[in-house]
Amino acid sequence: MAVRRLADAISRNLADDLYKCSLKKQTGVSLKFMMDFGQFPTEKNLLMAAQYLHKELPVRLAHRVVELENLPFGLSGKDPVLKVRDWYVDSFRDLRNFHDVQDTEDELKFTELIHRIKIRHNNVMPTMAMGIQELKEDLGRKMGLIEFPEIHQFLDRFYMSRIGIRMLIGQHVALHQPSPPPGYIGLICTRVSPVEVAQNAIDDARSACMRTYGSAPEVHVYGDPNFTFAYVTTHLHQMVFELVKNSLRAVYERFMDTDQDFPPIRVVVADGLEDVTIKISDEGGGIPRSGISKIWTYLYSTAESPLTDDRQLQEMPAVMAGYGYGLPISRLYARYFGGDLQVMSMEGYGTDAYLHLHRLGNVQEPLP
Repeated sequence: MAVRRLADAISRNLADDLYKCSLKKQTGVSLKFMMDFGQFPTEKNLLMAAQYLHKELPVRLAHRVVELENLPFGLSGKDPVLKVRDWYVDSFRDLRNFHDVQDTEDELKFTELIHRIKIRHNNVMPTMAMGIQELKEDLGRKMGLIEFPEIHQFLDRFYMSRIGIRMLIGQHVALHQPSPPPGYIGLICTRVSPVEVAQNAIDDARSACMRTYGSAPEVHVYGDPNFTFAYVTTHLHQMVFELVKNSLRAVYERFMDTDQDFPPIRVVVADGLEDVTIKISDEGGGIPRSGISKIWTYLYSTAESPLTDDRQLQEMPAVMAGYGYGLPISRLYARYFGGDLQVMSMEGYGTDAYLHLHRLGNVQEPLP
């Protein structure tokens, strides 16, 4: 059982340090900066990056701990939320106990530490989801958190921060790979083919659909497979997977009891000067206008919730439906590097999702 109040769980000195760090300003970086800096992972550059992370990560963690302590509706006292808070406090303590990074030996030890921290936080999303689920049950609501904008805004900030922390740590750790894959600077691929990534995500989503329903609608991709730009492949794959998965489910469930063939889903990749845009169009019946705002709320789902105590969700769930996290988290991934995700729907016909990816890479992280 976690200790309810943070002040009762940690030393006075640690508490004072944590609150002091929570008042400091966070310092963001851009995709372009990460690429330019990581192009030459010399000992000097890696040392400078580690020194930045040594100062920056405790500040970001402290901001989240203080917010986790002060959530409305009794959410801060839920056991899963206390568990998440304690992971953040443990990571903050580990970072503050690590001496200044002064040479290559320090830098390598520090890299091992932040890699362990990243692993510690693997299950933050499902654990947090369980806390929200408990709150929903307490409040007796069944339609998600649309009535509680404070909770929704907190989760947006919390998960955006988590994406940033994991990106910074993952990028630094990846720069230590002895033989990185061609075209990669850490986690960033300088030559991502959005058509190729979309096709891989489609294959994964159709496999999930096959496992769930026994068959899957066709998906057609339109775009230049030779066009490439710089992006984080795993982020792009997750976003397209989520959108295609939703379309497959909508089309299957609309037409499964009819004699009609499934109408194919269309994925169009457009290369603009400012944005790369991926449009996913389906004829799955659409969403009522009154329901559009609900698709962006956490734990709103039209499917049964598969949340249990033993699931192993690290980034995003690879199941057909039920967590209600896919769309809001996908939008945060898009916005993290200056893009966006929009959904337009025609009730009675289908839905178009527009995934905008900022191709210049010069937008600073949005720091909550």
